[in-house]
Order: sequence, then C-alpha cells, then structure tokens
Amino acid sequence: MSSNKNILFITSDQQHWFTLGYLNKEVQTPNLDRLAKMGISFHRAYTPNPTCTPTRASWITGMYPSQHGAYSLGTKLMEDVPTVGDEFINNGYATGLVGKAHFQPLLQTEEYSSLECYPVLHDLEFWKNYNENFYGFQDVELARNHTDEPHAGQHYALWMIEKGYNNWREYFLPNGPERTVPGDNLTESSHQPRKPGEAWDIPEEIHYNTWIAERTNSLMEKYKNENKNFFLWASFFDPHPQYMVPEPYASMYDPKKVTVPAMIPGEFDDKPPYFKFSQQENADWSQFQEEGGNGIHGAGCHIISEEAKAQNIATMYGMMTMLDKYIGKILDKLDELGLTKDTLVCFTTDHGDFWGQHGLTQKAIHHYEDLLKVPMIVSQPGTIPENVISDSLQSTVDLAPSFLSAAGLKVPGIMSGVDQTPVWFGKKETIRDHVIVENQHQPTKMHLRSFINKNYKITLHYNMAYGEIYDLENDPGEIINLWDKEDKQELKKDLLLKFMYAEMAKSPLPMPRICWA
Repeated sequence: MSSNKNILFITSDQQHWFTLGYLNKEVQTPNLDRLAKMGISFHRAYTPNPTCTPTRASWITGMYPSQHGAYSLGTKLMEDVPTVGDEFINNGYATGLVGKAHFQPLLQTEEYSSLECYPVLHDLEFWKNYNENFYGFQDVELARNHTDEPHAGQHYALWMIEKGYNNWREYFLPNGPERTVPGDNLTESSHQPRKPGEAWDIPEEIHYNTWIAERTNSLMEKYKNENKNFFLWASFFDPHPQYMVPEPYASMYDPKKVTVPAMIPGEFDDKPPYFKFSQQENADWSQFQEEGGNGIHGAGCHIISEEAKAQNIATMYGMMTMLDKYIGKILDKLDELGLTKDTLVCFTTDHGDFWGQHGLTQKAIHHYEDLLKVPMIVSQPGTIPENVISDSLQSTVDLAPSFLSAAGLKVPGIMSGVDQTPVWFGKKETIRDHVIVENQHQPTKMHLRSFINKNYKITLHYNMAYGEIYDLENDPGEIINLWDKEDKQELKKDLLLKFMYAEMAKSPLPMPRICWA
C-alpha cells in the first residue's frame, strides 16, 4: 500500500442535518458522534440538488446536475461521463460501491437503458454474473429499495439468499401495476404496507444495514490483503421515508417525547403561490404539468396528524440509531485493520428532509435549510483537526475534487467543484463564499435555483415573477420573504448580480489555455 490516502465515503439517504446525537439529544448516534469528535463537522454544508440522482451523480463527477446531465429524478447519468472512480483507477486504486447508487431510473426505454430498472433489478442471474465497471467502481454490490419498497433485488437479494432466506421477497411489497413489466418473475409478495410506527418484520440479520456493513468490511479487508489503496463507498438507504425499521429500534423512541416541528400561521403568505398548496387537500397543480414532467416530488397535500408526525419522527430516530450501529461496525473494522490513520473518512447525505418543519413532509420543491443543508463530517487522525465544528461553506459537489486532492492526485479541469482540502486539513478557515443549489425537477415548469452565502439565500423560479430572499443570520427559520419588500430591492439587485457571477464561475475548464490562438 502506497503512502497515498484511502478514501472511505459513508452516506445516508435523505437525512435532516439535525438528526445527529451531538446536536439533538432526542436521538442517539454514538458512532457518528465519535466520528465528529475525530474530525471536523461542517454546519454549513449544502447539497447541489435536493433529490437523489442529481446529487449522487454530482458526488462522483464533481459537476453540477446542469453539467453532468442527470438533472432530475427519472433521468440517468450517461455512462460516458468521467467519474472520480475512473481517476482513482487510473492511479492504481481499487474502487468499490456497496448499497445505493441511483444513477439510473426505475424504468427504461429503447433509447435510454437502465440497469436499475424493472425487470433488470429482479434478474438475479444477471446480477450473479455481473462484473463490469459501474461508473468507475470495479467492485459493485447494489440495491435500489428504501425500506420495504418492491425494488429490492440485485446483489442484496443474492446476499439474503446466501444467508438462507429464500423467502426474502416476502419482506418487501409486491410490484403493483405501475411497476409490473414483462420479464419480471419477482413481482408478487404477500407483504402488506405498514402503518406509521409499525415495525418492519425483516430480521436484522438480513436488513440492508447489515449487508452494507458486512460487505464494506469484506472489501476493506480484501484491499488491505492485496496491499491496495482504495476509494470505497458505503451507501446506506436510511432514514429515507417511508419511515420503517425492525425491532428493537421501532419502539426505541417514545412518540410522546419527541419534538414535533410546528408551522407558523401565515408563514406562506409571502411565499411563492404553490407553497400554500401543501396545506390544501385538493390543490390544482395543473399549471406545473408538462410533457416529460413525470410528476413532482412534494407537489401534494402535506397535511398529516400531529400523532402521525410524532410517530414518524420516533421511527426515523430509530432508523438513525440502527444506521449508526452499522456505521460503527465499519469504523471499528477500519481500526481493526490498522487503516484509520491512512484513511480519510467522509460522512454526508444526499439531501435533507422535512418532518413537519413549515408544515411540510419529505421533499423536494421548497428550498428551506431543512432540505438543502446536510450533515457532513470529515476525519483522519493526524491529518484533519479533531473535535472541530466549522461554519465554512461546503457543497457536496466539491467531494470528488477534494477526495482526489486528499489522495495526492490531480483534479481534472472538467470538475467544477472546488478543492476543499485546505479547509479540511486546517490550513484555511474557508474557501467558498457561496454555494449554488440547482433543482430542475421538471424541464421548465418546476425549475428553481438558489444562491446561498454567509448571510443570505436567494431562490429564483424559472420564468416566474415570484422569488425568495431570506436573511439567514437574523431569520434562520426563513419565515420572512424579503423578495417584494420595498426597502430590500437594492439587496435583491446585489444578490442577483452575485448569483450571476457565481453561475459564470462554476463553468468547468477541461484544459488550460496553452497559446494565443
């Protein structure tokens, strides 16, 4: 093994930044708390997009969704886009991914194929023999389901069968008509949807947390034995809704003892018109429908009872504690292998979550901090300062170039993210003075972008006169929208100009200018 650093990338899915024990005493996450004490915890880290596919593609390309092409859910990252894994392989690294990829959609067409679609994800013989490079990952073991979704299959299903659970399909929902396609032999199941707070009946020994930790640890041991540096991604699925977890975690937290966020009456009065739709049972969203739209996450009624909210929060906390247990097993294995000092560990999530804040649930079209800000921890004893909390602006589009730089490797000019290692290694307090969040959820009708700096956030809605400006320093709850305030029009002009400069600055430069013409 060379003197270059290993990179261990650990991610959750749709996790609110406040669901860490050292921040929130209502939830227990001792292993993530341990990781935070071993490194830097960034409290101003942001996603480049508040949905899964675009952000995950940004993680491995170092490009914004508008640049790498997987701009929304239901699209895919084209196979010819260069990735950080390709760079690591070219420099002699072993690369691996265990868990969720979500680089491709659940359905395919003749023009746009997908390995993560029905019926392919249920073709276990295909996955048993799959040994191809997958977006720069040589060792790849995939799954696609959150909790009991019918998407379960791929390598995860093969592993459950190896564990003696030939009836694994019974722990997951049947496909349903919209997901039943020709050639799928694993459509049926007697498993029924769970009510809020009802435990998932899957045994912990075949829960995907167990699988991801076990297979990640096996790959780390393999790379150590082969004397190879590695870039390894352990990609967990929780606490993405539907909130569901097996016992003892399902009843670990009392719904009566959790804090349920409350909506402030009238807080949507100065917001874009569609915000109010979230509090209406039969709102008319037709103005946002367009060909090729295929639905909008978050475009619906968000009203649920206080009891259901509390139960969801308690269950989500249980998911976090279980997830934390298995992240701990990975960190323990790193110690056991003697690799901790040689390995940069980065933990984050793809985007945040609503569990009652502003009267909202889940995601993805309301650019509040709850959704855009993410937990992010980096650690490497002896290299990264320990037990530090930082307000340095971070974007997870920066991860790919920063991983390469940390390993002593050249960062390709095609990556538009910035190298954050001077901040991670304690040499600079901050590099960024802003972040940008893209959200082209629809081709044109639901298309918004935010510019965020130390004190303010401005959000533009494509072809719409309305917009949002929040004073994050004096109004951290984002209650008062300054967009139309008469005394804030100079502020609006200043932020719009800075936003334009930032958009110009994020253009990638694949090569330097080497001569005059």
